[in-house]
Amino acid sequence: MSDAAPRRIWLCADDYGLSPGVNRAIRDLIGRGRLNATSVMVVGPAIGRDEIAALQAVVANGPRCAIGLHVTLTAPFRPLTMHFRPLDGGMFPGFPKLLRAGLLRRLDPEIIHAELMVQLKAFRDWFGRAPDFVDGHQHAQLFPQVRDAFLTAVKTAAPEAWVRQGGRNQPLARRLGTPKALVLDLLSAQFRRRAAQAGIAFNPGFAGAYDFTRRPDFGALMPQFLDGLPDGGLIMCHPGFVDETLISLDPLTTHREHEHAFLGGEQFPRLLEANKVTLG
Repeated sequence: MSDAAPRRIWLCADDYGLSPGVNRAIRDLIGRGRLNATSVMVVGPAIGRDEIAALQAVVANGPRCAIGLHVTLTAPFRPLTMHFRPLDGGMFPGFPKLLRAGLLRRLDPEIIHAELMVQLKAFRDWFGRAPDFVDGHQHAQLFPQVRDAFLTAVKTAAPEAWVRQGGRNQPLARRLGTPKALVLDLLSAQFRRRAAQAGIAFNPGFAGAYDFTRRPDFGALMPQFLDGLPDGGLIMCHPGFVDETLISLDPLTTHREHEHAFLGGEQFPRLLEANKVTLG
């Protein structure tokens, strides 16, 4: 009997466009075949022709890497549309406020949809094509009211793209031990149903959420992320090099360098091989 074929998974680096250091780290890992997907923030401060050209060049010169849109609807970033609401000081609301407003049905889906359509158009303008997939910064695509506007926009502007859901394929006992990931499971159940009804493809499994405040060992977490992840499943990651732009915008700083170090190190490919997992 031959050995089972390896599982092919997506390892996606979020936040391309957040800062020059994040962009450099992502391109480095793509060039070395350690990532096979990245999602781009078109509202980020480190997006421009040079950064887009550099990403396209490294993708063209290496193993196939999917490029997606990292839809952004939370602070400290600003909308591309003039009439977006709610706003906090000209910026999107923080994600707790956006989630609460969605749960209470206080968002305007038409306003959300308009912003998403403009972000999808911005991606097409930069790359000359629609994104391979669409996900969301801080998982905003999963929020009530946002998810319907999100799926409608994707169906209209990127009908061949797949979308990210955040549900896991893990035992209940493990899911109960990570509250953040459990919330993603709950939000993703409705998201998957709506995506299926709309005929939009999505990843069959998800991993990569962890508590950044506890200073965890990313290398020790990766075997847990791989455990039970189905073929076609997705692990999100956030590699980066710390710079002033990153410090000014995001509390996740040195964790990004730890993730980059592990993904770029020699232990990672051995771990993939031991778990019969491939990136491409």
